[in-house]
Amino acid sequence: MEWLDEYEKLVIRMDTPKVVIDNAVCPTATLVQVDSARKRGVLLEAVQVLADLDLSVKKAYISSDGRWFMDVFHVTDRLGRKLTDDSVISYIQQSLGTWTKPSQPSALEGLTVLELTGADRAGLISEVFAVLADMDCSVVDARAWSHRGRLACLVYLRDEDADAVRVARIESRLVPLLRGDSDASGGVVAVPACAVAHADRRLHQLMYAARDQDPAFPTPSVSVESWAERGYSVVTVQCPDRPKLLYDVVCTLTDMDYLVFHGTIDTNCGEARQEFYIRHADGSPISSEAEKQRVSQCLQDAIERRSFEGVRLELCTPDRPGLLSDVTRTFRENGLLVAQAEVSTKGDMASNVFYVTGTTAGQAVDQSAIEAVRVRVGIDCLVVEEHRPQLFQKTQPDDRDDRNGGGIGLFHLGNFVKRNLYHLGLIRSW
Repeated sequence: MEWLDEYEKLVIRMDTPKVVIDNAVCPTATLVQVDSARKRGVLLEAVQVLADLDLSVKKAYISSDGRWFMDVFHVTDRLGRKLTDDSVISYIQQSLGTWTKPSQPSALEGLTVLELTGADRAGLISEVFAVLADMDCSVVDARAWSHRGRLACLVYLRDEDADAVRVARIESRLVPLLRGDSDASGGVVAVPACAVAHADRRLHQLMYAARDQDPAFPTPSVSVESWAERGYSVVTVQCPDRPKLLYDVVCTLTDMDYLVFHGTIDTNCGEARQEFYIRHADGSPISSEAEKQRVSQCLQDAIERRSFEGVRLELCTPDRPGLLSDVTRTFRENGLLVAQAEVSTKGDMASNVFYVTGTTAGQAVDQSAIEAVRVRVGIDCLVVEEHRPQLFQKTQPDDRDDRNGGGIGLFHLGNFVKRNLYHLGLIRSW
């Protein structure tokens, strides 16, 4: 029927997000605005697209109350510049303008992922890659994070290297390494690559499932308050800004089954302040002090996992069997601990990024060790970038907002919206 066809077209138009990318509004950043019908997970999808492009979110306003969703992001590239690459702008418009689940990259076809978790220690990643090399497994891609004595790692192997018999042998050799001398659990799980929708999100989930509850110091400032009048819980994060900070926070809230209805993000002089108005999926706010503490702790963990202090080593070299085993063994022999790793191969080339520290927590990296590694793996192949320490500051009583008990002092939501629309350049005054 003709009227039904017109109705379906109307529904499609309403459900299709409108994406506006504007370089004229802000003198220092590109504005990315997304309007669409609200659906669960839409905020994470938007932030994930920006994070995957290595873009920095300098300022943002989030609103998804009612049945409509609006996000405004002020973004720059890694060098702090506006977006001028037409291919990047086109990719953002296409990705954010559909909300269809992205198809798996063709590079992941025919791959199996090994999900590794265990008790971290110096040299563990080197030992893992040594075992895989000894078993003639070609590592196509890998991601590894360590935090508070725990390791989570995703290793992508070709399917021919990960049949049931081979996986059983790999598990028999890796599980003892992952458990070490502690009573902590360690495991190896093999899944098709298509089952891992996003590597960073899966690493967060693995770390969350086996998180170490020992407190770290210093920690990011995360507060969770109640706004009883409006039925929200207000989460405030204050810490040094860094790439993918917003993604890590939104990912954690989403996986903990909270919905973000409103939020503001602002950065100034290298410091980030993020504020989120959240509820449970059933519409209720956080109801207990224990739950507030759990949310605060989980967000602190998520932020700390990538708040790296040490040296970033980027290795670009022709790929060969045993490359990862040799490189990580060189790190270990020179007293370097791999805190994070990002491994990928494209054609015959390997592009590997390692974040290394001294073998003791907080220990500075010995420059002679870096030079020894460069000589061993090839001076022209290794790019060294030092990361300055990022110390988290504890929130002082005088620095806190006036939002205490029962939401006293929380400003009216209308002013909240207008203030941020003004700061984001969407209205002239409020």
